[in-house]
Amino acid sequence: MSRIGKLPISLPEGVTVEMKDGICYVKGPKGELSEKIQDSVTVEIKDNEIIVTRKDESKKARSFHGLSRNLINNMVIGVTKGFEKRLEVIGVGYKAQAQGSKLTLNLGFSHPIEYKAPEGITFDLDKEKKNIVIVSGISKQMVGEVASKIRSYRKPEPYKGKGIRYEGEYVARKAGKAVGKAE
Repeated sequence: MSRIGKLPISLPEGVTVEMKDGICYVKGPKGELSEKIQDSVTVEIKDNEIIVTRKDESKKARSFHGLSRNLINNMVIGVTKGFEKRLEVIGVGYKAQAQGSKLTLNLGFSHPIEYKAPEGITFDLDKEKKNIVIVSGISKQMVGEVASKIRSYRKPEPYKGKGIRYEGEYVARKAGKAVGKAE
């Protein structure tokens, strides 16, 4: 039995879950999400709990059991609390500006990079530290994808550590070129 899959999902106040034609719809105070659930698992909704069980013991059913439970759990968390990723912009002259759903990045290129957020994603800058971009939304997958795309514009380099990194991410540093004495 899947350790994650057998855990029930408790529904907070104000969240409704509905299953129609193999698609799970979750509606809450922050919005609505939907996800197609595999045929090899069943989803039962009873007295403020969601229980995910598998139909048989096939390899496919076992592999999708925990995944389906976590996808539904992430949707429930997303429509109640939401998700966020924090990105640090590190480097002399590197800066970020958020204007509504648009993020403008100056990363040492000859031109600024403008990234328009997909629907459901918002950008914000940390008030104390101006070099931190906060990517937030209700879909965990979408927030991670957008944060990864922004990070890919200038990944942290190993010599000076300049670039965009996740907050708290460790970047292995390398020593510069060593000059040997001439013989």
